[in-house]
Amino acid sequence: MSEFTTSYNNATEAPPGFSFDNIHRNAMMDQMARSADDKGAASSSHLPQATKTGTTIVGLVYKNGVVLGADTRATGGTEVVDKNCEKIHYLSPNIYCCGAGTAADTEKTTELISSQLELLRLNTGGCQSRVVTACTALKRMLYRYQGHISAALVLGGCDVNGPHVYQIYPHGSTSKLTYTTMGSGSLAAMSVFETGYVDDMSEEEAVELVKRAILAGIFNDLGSGSNVDTLVIRMDGTTKMDRNCLKPNESKPLRDAIKRSDKLNMRSGTTTILNSVFKPHGGASLADVTVTEMEN
Repeated sequence: MSEFTTSYNNATEAPPGFSFDNIHRNAMMDQMARSADDKGAASSSHLPQATKTGTTIVGLVYKNGVVLGADTRATGGTEVVDKNCEKIHYLSPNIYCCGAGTAADTEKTTELISSQLELLRLNTGGCQSRVVTACTALKRMLYRYQGHISAALVLGGCDVNGPHVYQIYPHGSTSKLTYTTMGSGSLAAMSVFETGYVDDMSEEEAVELVKRAILAGIFNDLGSGSNVDTLVIRMDGTTKMDRNCLKPNESKPLRDAIKRSDKLNMRSGTTTILNSVFKPHGGASLADVTVTEMEN
């Protein structure tokens, strides 16, 4: 078809191109948001916000692999909407990714790239995915949307070239680092890394440092909280996911320490039964079923 010919019916269809159908709705939404900001408090007409992960996510390279870590709090504005959100996402057997930003964006972005890596492995004889390949696919996708996908990522993995950690920003810029932090609690976590990181750390030392960094974010950032997740990716191809390895805000011991009066518990027999009647059901048979023929 020629680029000068049209493929629509002038009489019944609108011409292709930009649509301004929602211009008045968008102007009203903008006015509502501005009026709420001017009042200095949440207005009843204020629009709901997307669920954010708030987040403290970290990653570091140790002697024989990579350790990733994340907290588990997801927020919607100023409210905690999920106390046990999983922020460490699977990309391939040897590559994982921590996500900060809008929860839906981080999950769907990593799912999409994970699918692309799987197809690439099938098309190349099933060889191991390269970490730089995952980094390139992620940065190209995020750059294409010019930052409108709110996904700040810490990518980590091991391949034939060794262990790697990448920092990926929502606009698509990336950095290859030995250790990095992202999210609203990244400054607190980075202070722990700057103090305690040394080259050629053992796995136990690296995991312990990651736990301390996440705890720093949990206790010093309102957007981070709940529990600590860690993931170890080793050069031999094995991984170890430690979900909720630390629970610094566990409330059960505090609740158990409170002694409540036994007088508030209703014992069996507290309410007197005046009368009790049991009537067995007669049971239904096919004779009780009415069959109606369907119309042709």
